[in-house]
Amino acid sequence: MAESSGAAHPPAPAPKRRRGRRLAWGGGAVLLVLVVAFGVCEALGWPFLVGPAQRLLADVLKRDVRLAEGPDRGRIRLLGGLRIDVPLLEIGNVSWSREPFFLRAENAQLRVAYAALIRANRGDALDIKRLHADRLVVHAERQADGKASWQFGEPGAQEKKGTRLPHVLSLSVRDGELTVVDAPLKADIQAQVSLAEQDTAAPVAADAASSPLTGLVVRAKGTYGGFPVEGGLRSVGVMPLLVSDEAAAPPVPVSLRLDAGRASLRFRGTVTDVLKLEGMTGRVRVTGPSLSAVGDPLGVTLPTTGRFEIEGRVAKRGEVWNVLVDDATVGRSRLNAALTFDQRPAVPKLSGRVSGPRLLLADLLPSIGVGPAPEPAVAPERKPQRKPGERVLPNRAFDLPSLSAMDANVLLAFDRAELGRIFALPLQPLKAHLTLADGKLSINDLDARTADGNLAGAVSLDGKPKLALWNSDLRWNGVRLERWLNQERPDNKPPYVTGRLIGRAKLKGEGRSTAEILGSLDGTVVTRIVEGKVSHLAVEAAGLDLAQALGIFAKGDELLTIDCALVDLQAHQGVLRPRAMVVDTRDSTVWADGTLSLAEETMDLRAVVTPKDFSPLALRTPLRVQGSFSDPKVSLEKGPLARKVGSSVLLGLLNPIAALIPLIDPGERTEQAQGCNALLEKAKEHTNPASAPAR
Repeated sequence: MAESSGAAHPPAPAPKRRRGRRLAWGGGAVLLVLVVAFGVCEALGWPFLVGPAQRLLADVLKRDVRLAEGPDRGRIRLLGGLRIDVPLLEIGNVSWSREPFFLRAENAQLRVAYAALIRANRGDALDIKRLHADRLVVHAERQADGKASWQFGEPGAQEKKGTRLPHVLSLSVRDGELTVVDAPLKADIQAQVSLAEQDTAAPVAADAASSPLTGLVVRAKGTYGGFPVEGGLRSVGVMPLLVSDEAAAPPVPVSLRLDAGRASLRFRGTVTDVLKLEGMTGRVRVTGPSLSAVGDPLGVTLPTTGRFEIEGRVAKRGEVWNVLVDDATVGRSRLNAALTFDQRPAVPKLSGRVSGPRLLLADLLPSIGVGPAPEPAVAPERKPQRKPGERVLPNRAFDLPSLSAMDANVLLAFDRAELGRIFALPLQPLKAHLTLADGKLSINDLDARTADGNLAGAVSLDGKPKLALWNSDLRWNGVRLERWLNQERPDNKPPYVTGRLIGRAKLKGEGRSTAEILGSLDGTVVTRIVEGKVSHLAVEAAGLDLAQALGIFAKGDELLTIDCALVDLQAHQGVLRPRAMVVDTRDSTVWADGTLSLAEETMDLRAVVTPKDFSPLALRTPLRVQGSFSDPKVSLEKGPLARKVGSSVLLGLLNPIAALIPLIDPGERTEQAQGCNALLEKAKEHTNPASAPAR
């Protein structure tokens, strides 16, 4: 009986199984109720959670937050992130701002991922998937110390994370106002945003200001970089204005008009983010009175030039701009370029090439303080006369801080560089390598060709010290003077001077302007003419040889072979003095000495002619050029001239023929033409006016 009763004992009691099933069914029912309740609440928009969500956002952002007002509390969705649809969304401002709020949106739709809220609480930029409002007002401010009204979360985390603007993948508004006050950028901009219906098949006009208000229209006005800014933008339909992921935002056709300072920009193309100009691709036209007018508001170092007009294509990806200039007119120069401006490094960098068929160096004169070259006039205009004592050298101060605003690595190549009217031939071609690093502007590998010769060397301007340091090392070789200089003479007469010019200039200076640098020059300039010839008439005229000059007029001018032509100048503290300045021919030797002060803009130069042949009628007195650069005076040295004329007058009282005796010049005969080495030794006697011969 015991075995039989033991065999009939069940493996598990039935009451426990029933309790387990009841618990399972009960848990499932509760879960079902919770799911149904969650679904119902999600469908209804969790109206009772508007208050807690408001407090949650305020705690995460560390700002006052209002999600609704009045009986309509709005709706909240929790699946897939925080989604809020409320009649009012207002995010308070920082304590130091005068504005009552940072953002206020009416009939707002906000979509934010939970991970984005966590990152914002740690000080990162707030990532917003979508923000829509019938009316939106934003006051964005940043102080000089970097504190910004768009920094959310803990204050300590904000300082570590930086001052990036909130990222909005998709923002659409029917009517809005945006105010940006940014002390580091010297920006104070007010923008009006509106949305109007548009036929999407209609083309986008090039000028947003004059077009009907269709699509998304943005009008802005204020200052940027300390310069007045006014502009307008229009896009087709609703477009994203701020994006966190460029690839996720579709490009939208836009037209943009911007007047910044004295420059004007017109753009037509596509943009994925208009406030940061992300994904910007299209054609652009920029005009203004000077290239510096474009660079100043943007903090880009560009040279001061004459009026310009640029047309080309532009593309922006992230912090990198790519510009391809198809045609640029700067003054009367014609250029093209392919440039990249990278804003990612601590010091932005410009790289690429600038080339073109024609460059007039006069168009770059404003960059060293000289006024722009005048446009060619229909009728010749009388050149205004300078007042005596007026400064001639450009004294406008350099903008030295701009040299540290960016770095540059640009190749220059021009088919033709025109120097000015006194030069018959241009530099053709002209090539160089421009670099800008740590405030030092350098032009290296300079290579220019003209008139069978070439110009090479390097120049630099270091703007890092308080006084800019200028260095130059230039060499020229084999330049044919008869071809290079404009020496047109009537009746097919020969040029005044021919031959190959060879020389070198090594100079350095310092200052805040071109005038100050020239006024502090130290160094040497040495140049000579080989295989040269000079006008016989010019030599005789320089020596005031009346008889021989009349003879040349009668039989015609001829060229005298130059045995030696040398200029050796020493510069010290802006004063140039010749160690040797001589032109030697079979007829005469011309010596020159004196000083030329670039610091005082004055000159005192003296030329003496030593004849080698007989002349029956020669005044032979030193010629002097004195005075200021603005009012030079040319005169004859009175002492030697008075002695000759006085002697001639006294002898003329005795016998009229005897009056010619003081005017007879027997010349200094030599066995053969002296070489340059011998003349250099003799030139030392002529560097002192007191010891120079007077004939």
